[in-house]
Amino acid sequence: MSSKPAIGSHVSIRGGFGKAARYAWESGATGFQYFPKNPRSLKIKPVNMRDAEDCAYFCREKGMKSIAHTPYPTNMGANSNSRSITVLSLRNDLEIAEACGSLGIVVHFGHFQGTEPLQGYQNIIQCMNETLDSWEGRAKLLIENQAGTSGATGTTLEELVKVRELSRYPDKIGFCFDTCHAFAAGIWNPSDTGELIKRGLALGYWDDLEAVHLNDSLHPFASGRDRHAVIGKGYIGNEGLRSLLTAEQLHPEIMVMETETGVDGTYRNEMDTVNSWY
Repeated sequence: MSSKPAIGSHVSIRGGFGKAARYAWESGATGFQYFPKNPRSLKIKPVNMRDAEDCAYFCREKGMKSIAHTPYPTNMGANSNSRSITVLSLRNDLEIAEACGSLGIVVHFGHFQGTEPLQGYQNIIQCMNETLDSWEGRAKLLIENQAGTSGATGTTLEELVKVRELSRYPDKIGFCFDTCHAFAAGIWNPSDTGELIKRGLALGYWDDLEAVHLNDSLHPFASGRDRHAVIGKGYIGNEGLRSLLTAEQLHPEIMVMETETGVDGTYRNEMDTVNSWY
């Protein structure tokens, strides 16, 4: 069985980063995810160092871990005319995450509809190179697998491993595995979890897995639909999730839920369930 990661959920930063950390702790979490800035904009946000350092200090005191999630418009596969905006936004997210003491920033693989696939992959690699050039912080770029909603791009472990391998700075890049996305994309069937583990081992994917988005799925296997369900209330189910996440090959630092809260407005029941797996 794998070692126990930090467990929590996505939290709001409406009251600041320090308040977000305290809210997560008070809800029983040992980890959390947050948006470093407006989730619907790539506009640069000045780093509030006092607030960020308060967050980092509190997390150190409590032994908590955190990750940031880049805004929704972030697209590493965009053509060169949009790349500079994306790179500046990603660097801004890294700076905020670093100041908050976070493990890194989760970024979707990217999409490039209307662009030749080879060019699209090159766009992603170039975007990562420009973002990480001269970046000396500990916070990593964490590439997230996609669900197949906008086509098959970024759904396979092979793609994620290859763009990291071809980048100039692989040591500054890790992975965030989304359980719902993998199920929806058809790369993980809970009835044969061993096949996914074996593939990840052959590719070296698990070695660089830093985080997990722990989500059940509202839609069936290989549906290509990205709709999260509460843990154990979807098509994956508790046993399917447990069989993968407690496999000895997986050693994520943190697992966070991106689902609706329980009836009490918290994730306590879900966190209790996940903690019981360990």
